[in-house]
Amino acid sequence: MNEIRAIEASQMKETIDDFKVGDTVKVHFKIVEGKTERIQIYEGLVIAMKNGRIGKTFMVRKNSYGVGVERVFPIHSPRLAKVEVVRPGKVRRAKLYYIRGKVGKAAKIKELVLTKQARAAKARSAAGANTPKS
Repeated sequence: MNEIRAIEASQMKETIDDFKVGDTVKVHFKIVEGKTERIQIYEGLVIAMKNGRIGKTFMVRKNSYGVGVERVFPIHSPRLAKVEVVRPGKVRRAKLYYIRGKVGKAAKIKELVLTKQARAAKARSAAGANTPKS
């Protein structure tokens, strides 16, 4: 059992959990087409996160030409280049499956407005995460 945990630990990414359910995100995902590799951006609302160590995933929903499209991304996948938060959301649920039934303005999530202190704390923590560890 410890061998499996060791393999999982070697494949896990460290800092990609800086978003949560309700945030609007841009997911930069590597697409392989033949011999070429490119990065495709998928922008939408995070409606669910499932925690399962190496199998941790999140679901992003967007409207494409009037049709709702949902896609599940594994967080520790080598094809996931980065996830950037476009707009933080203010929600009181862990899963936002009810958004599927909403249309138009009713499907929007309120934006989370951070105080100056919270923004400063977030900037400090991000700066601390970018420093090399000895």
